[in-house]
Amino acid sequence: MTSEYAALIEEATKKSGLVWVNGLGMWHAWIDGAMYVLCGGPVEQPAPAGLTDGATASVTVRSKDKGGRLVSWQGRAEVLAPGSQDWSAAVAELRTKRLNSADADTVADRWAEQCTLFRLTPQGDPAEHPGAMPDGSGAAVPPVTPATTRQPMPAGLPRLLARRKARR
Repeated sequence: MTSEYAALIEEATKKSGLVWVNGLGMWHAWIDGAMYVLCGGPVEQPAPAGLTDGATASVTVRSKDKGGRLVSWQGRAEVLAPGSQDWSAAVAELRTKRLNSADADTVADRWAEQCTLFRLTPQGDPAEHPGAMPDGSGAAVPPVTPATTRQPMPAGLPRLLARRKARR
């Protein structure tokens, strides 16, 4: 990966409060060239489909100012063992990013027991970046439905509206 792409991935991911990992929106932290996400447990975000130790995950990052897709990159997932030096450093950073935690003082212990901490390290050049975005919007095709949002105006409506104005 070129240093230009590495800088783009790092800055975009650091600044974005939300990223999509394998299509699932997740909060995260960026530390020393890798993204960390915490998954599992009864009250934390669920793990995206296909995110396992050693798997490759697709990460899509939005632009902080416009909110649109800015860069998409592939990352190698690695599970960190609770209590390891890397795990402790990541948890210290993630604690500051976890909003509305009821057990802020003991959250690290709960995470160690109930959750899985993944480190996603970027691999290769990003698939999508400024100057290399797909032509389509990326939006899902709407489902087929008999519902309509607009019908032709009834023929008598203009006369009816004109009569109401004349009475005033």
